[in-house]
Amino acid sequence: QVQLVESGGGLVQAGGSLRLSCAASGSSFSAYGVGWFRQAPGKDREIVAAISRNGDSTRYTDRVKGRFTISRDIGEATVYLQMNSLNSEDTAVYYCAARPMISSSVASFEGSRYDYWGQGTQVTVSS
Repeated sequence: QVQLVESGGGLVQAGGSLRLSCAASGSSFSAYGVGWFRQAPGKDREIVAAISRNGDSTRYTDRVKGRFTISRDIGEATVYLQMNSLNSEDTAVYYCAARPMISSSVASFEGSRYDYWGQGTQVTVSS
């Protein structure tokens, strides 16, 4: 098992930046693919980005491509989401999720495939 704790959310003006962290404890985090998801009020949860076990492969939803960067520090058992050029549509609760993987492929974009979830961190972008 792995426990996930997100941090780094907050209030930021449009055009600003935030870096979210997803810290893991428990089983070896390097065996897990990780995804960042978000859910805005009244909307369905959506994928933001995903990363492979070793960090070599990443994938982004079109909404954030070119603005967000997902990365991981294997030694620190932490996955990051650097968010730049934020706008009001990025306002949401952001969650990280993990699933054990054998392959080194990028983790899934489907939330149902993830086994472990953090509690979420609120990101609010003011216009």
